[in-house]
Amino acid sequence: MKKFKRIFTIVMDSVGCGTCKDSNEFYNGNHTDEGANTIGHIAEKCNGLNLPTLGAMGYGNLTEIKGVPAQKGQGAYGKMQEISRGKDTLTGHLEIMGLNVTQPFKTFTETGFPKELIDELEKQTGHKVIGNCAASGTEILVRLGEEQMRDNSMIVYTSSDSVLQIAAHEETFGLEELYRCCHIARELCMKPEWKVGRIIARPFVGPDKDHFVRTPNRHDYAVSPFAPTVLDALKENNFSVIGLGKISDIYNGCGITESIRQVSNADGMNHMIEIARDRDFTGLCYLNLVDFDALYGHRRNPEGYGKAMEEFDAQLKQLEDLLNDDDLILITADHGNDPTWYGTDHTREYVPILAWHKNIGSHDLGIRKSFADLGNTVAENFGVKQSEWGTSFLKDLD
Repeated sequence: MKKFKRIFTIVMDSVGCGTCKDSNEFYNGNHTDEGANTIGHIAEKCNGLNLPTLGAMGYGNLTEIKGVPAQKGQGAYGKMQEISRGKDTLTGHLEIMGLNVTQPFKTFTETGFPKELIDELEKQTGHKVIGNCAASGTEILVRLGEEQMRDNSMIVYTSSDSVLQIAAHEETFGLEELYRCCHIARELCMKPEWKVGRIIARPFVGPDKDHFVRTPNRHDYAVSPFAPTVLDALKENNFSVIGLGKISDIYNGCGITESIRQVSNADGMNHMIEIARDRDFTGLCYLNLVDFDALYGHRRNPEGYGKAMEEFDAQLKQLEDLLNDDDLILITADHGNDPTWYGTDHTREYVPILAWHKNIGSHDLGIRKSFADLGNTVAENFGVKQSEWGTSFLKDLD
């Protein structure tokens, strides 16, 4: 069984690949997710996608993707079913690295946050709260950004995810003050009745509502994993775990040996390409590509989504060309977010599992029973403790 020195794992945030067996149990408004297919419907809306690198790995075998034919090229391919009871980023990533999330995190999409929570947040931070609703992060800046600047208040809002987001002007409010307020919100939201998965600091700049833009100084304050993950096992055994983008935030730093921030999908891929070219390490380099979800999925923009997928595919080829014989690429997603579906929520779907190394043949990995299969494959490769929830497919990568 082949073993690898460096494993590069890429999570295409929200790029699901079709209805799974329990999609009808999850809802967008009054509609279930049965029939959602993020990559399939994007390709259809774009009249086809040009994804030669992913296609050669076998991507087109997972579902009908217009422009990406089913083929047996060079790579292992399959789909993974989520066992956890959720369809959000935090739940998906926790399962990828070996946990089963049986209790979904709280959401406040329909009601906003309880008055008791808002009152306590205002008391402890010393700032008035405005907003307190579900909203688009850019739309709410147009609506409330000038008021926030004038009154030095905090824009508090949520989404269909289990998140409490605080937006404030980076220059007038201050970045460190925003982070302080988010720390307070995180502590308050550890109470069971208010327990959301993430608090997100959303700084912005600009002189007025016509020119506000969010800055790259976003910071996520997630709930720490409730049990050790594969990342913890790697770190404890002195392997490198390099988290790119929001990976460290998602796991609240647990199991991470190094963290590098990114401002976009392309920036994250550039960091991974640089690491592959310049760094000699043994362990995992782990990247989340958040733009797919944040910029195109939630904003229901299939054309932008499709273009971003093509840009990623081109950078993926650059990464492949730099890899050594003992390097491995693993590609997956954490949930779906079909931009053609009802509402603006994530969609419960299968996620892809694609694997590539220089000497791999074509392998059908089938339908995996848990996202944790990926984490256990990494664990088996490095000889660390595996999760009880997944089954490694390392033996199928020769």
